[in-house]
Amino acid sequence: MHAMQYDITLPADYDMDVIRRRVATKGHLLDAFPGLGFKAYLMRERGRDGSPVNQYAPFYLWNTAHGMNSFLCGPGFQGLADDFGRPVVRHWTTLAYEESPGAVTGAAPPRAALRRREPVPAETPLPVLAEELAREAARSIREEGAVCALAAVDPRTWEAVRFSLWEHEPPEGPGDVFEVLHVSAPEREGLPRGRQW
Repeated sequence: MHAMQYDITLPADYDMDVIRRRVATKGHLLDAFPGLGFKAYLMRERGRDGSPVNQYAPFYLWNTAHGMNSFLCGPGFQGLADDFGRPVVRHWTTLAYEESPGAVTGAAPPRAALRRREPVPAETPLPVLAEELAREAARSIREEGAVCALAAVDPRTWEAVRFSLWEHEPPEGPGDVFEVLHVSAPEREGLPRGRQW
C-alpha cells in the first residue's frame, strides 16, 4: 500500500468555503476509482485547532501503484494542478494499517484527521522503528471514536508519518489536526490490516 498526500497552502485571507464547495461538487468523482483504498478530503483553517495556515491537504491510501499512477497522470490531478499549481506529492510505503471493527459500515463518518510527520534518526534501527509504528497504529485504533490508523515511512527522506481518522476531535497530542470534508473509499474493505512486512 502507498500513502500519499499533498499540501496546498492558501493565503491567510483565503475564503475556505471555496474549498468546501469544491469538495462538495467534485469529491464524489473518486468514489469508485480503481486501486484507491480511501481518499480523505482534508482542510485546516488558520487559527482553528492550532493551525498556522489555511490548507487543503487530501490524504490517500492506495491499494495499488497502478491506481496511484492513474490518478497522478489523469484529468483529476491535472485539474487540481491547473487551479492551484502542481503540488509536491509526498508518498510513503505503508508499514501498518488498522481499522476499528465497524469502520466500513459504521454509522458515524470521520470528522477529523490527525497527521504526525517526523524524521527518523539515522541511529534508529529500522526493525525497531517498524515494530513501534505498527504497535502505535494498533493502540490508536482502540481509542473511542477512532476509525482507522496507519503508519508509513519514506525511505528516501527517512520520514515517518502517523495518520488517523476520527469520528470526533482526535486525542490531544502532537500533530496537525484536519477537518474531514468527504471520504472516497472504493476499495477500503480490501485494505490489508496489520503490519505490512
